[in-house]
Amino acid sequence: MERHLLLRRPLWQQVFFLIAFLAAAHLTSLLSALVIRAHARGWYAEAQAAPWTPPGPVIGSIWFLLYTAMAVGAWFIWRTRRAGRNSALRAFGLQLCLNLGWSAMFFGAYPLFGTAALWIGLVIIATLIVTVGVMVLRFGPISTTAGFLILPYLGWLIFSASLNLYAAIHN
Repeated sequence: MERHLLLRRPLWQQVFFLIAFLAAAHLTSLLSALVIRAHARGWYAEAQAAPWTPPGPVIGSIWFLLYTAMAVGAWFIWRTRRAGRNSALRAFGLQLCLNLGWSAMFFGAYPLFGTAALWIGLVIIATLIVTVGVMVLRFGPISTTAGFLILPYLGWLIFSASLNLYAAIHN
């Protein structure tokens, strides 16, 4: 990225906001994990999962990397003075909310609503996929690196949607 397009900010402020973006992303991860762990040994342990479902520790490791990458990507966007920066950062915030909403619906609401929660979860994750696609399109022109940092997340969401669809059909 051209240096003239970066906002001149003190180092302490850059470090602070990097930590803030990481904290926001990983707080979302933590809140999602609390919902997931509350039900992992309950209804989900008895549910029919897709044959291609990775083991829990693999899923957790992938999410850790994805949350870190999305936070760093958002930080790259925050550091610029390019047009579209604010809408790109709003897309980042929206996808964090949708991500948490999916976990709450898919894992947390199943005991209350049954299979309907899985179908609603599929709608939420489809909305999340569209939102992250928009985020990639908004991040890319501002910072190619930031856009590329989000692409693995988009791929993982599509994979996760396939797991959600399987669960909705078979449970």
